Amino acid sequence: MKIATWNINGVKARIENLCQWLKDSNPDIACLQEIKSVDENFPRQEIEALGYNVETHGQKGFNGVALLSKIRPDEVNRGLPGDDADEQARFIEGVFSVAGGVIRVCSLYLPNGNPPDDPVKYPYKLAWMERLHRFAQDRLLLEEPLILAGDYNVIPEPFDCYDPRAWEGDALFLPKTRAAFRRLENLGLTDANRATTDEAGLYTFWDYQAGAWPKNNGIRIDHLMLSSEASDRLQSVSIEKHVRAWEKPSDHVPVCGYFDFQQTS
Repeated sequence: MKIATWNINGVKARIENLCQWLKDSNPDIACLQEIKSVDENFPRQEIEALGYNVETHGQKGFNGVALLSKIRPDEVNRGLPGDDADEQARFIEGVFSVAGGVIRVCSLYLPNGNPPDDPVKYPYKLAWMERLHRFAQDRLLLEEPLILAGDYNVIPEPFDCYDPRAWEGDALFLPKTRAAFRRLENLGLTDANRATTDEAGLYTFWDYQAGAWPKNNGIRIDHLMLSSEASDRLQSVSIEKHVRAWEKPSDHVPVCGYFDFQQTS
């Protein structure tokens, strides 16, 4: 099975790119972030015509996440537990039957947190990461394959960006941010990309400004975090960098994990 994550940066603006990518890349499950659409306006017909089930957790104008899957989910949960007052649409979980059991796949869009001296934005990011930690802790008790896929807005290590000095003081790279990410890893979650390579210069995001894409001034902030039951089935990971060169691209590119889960018929 191929399970992918992609911050689409506006699904209606990039529906042609999305449909082309689904045809070309052919993921079994695709996790989208920043769909920027309410549920009822999501362009589901074009995607369903390609053989995908569509589940969304949308919000007008910004945020929003989705799960596109060839397998119909058995269960869908919307919103990250832990704060009933949080109205931002940043999390959706699907449970899918595969041969031998189920897999849990979550699409998440972690807060950016900038500027870090803002009295609301950075504390919200850290609080959201703490809620994600508690969620993962609970789900790991199920001892099922769990894939937390999405735009984490976290640069885990200095070699995950083109120039660490350029990101000093940014909420994506602050010590507290990276420490919160390591706490997820310390639960037993595996960064799928780093489980397969230590190569530097592997990026998933290039800003639209300052010629970042042609200069390859990128950062790696889109991750597949795996429970041990999922990482045991991981075969390989690819970053589909070519998508960034398309017309009207997202500033992110898809990250894909290949697993030896077998779909049920």
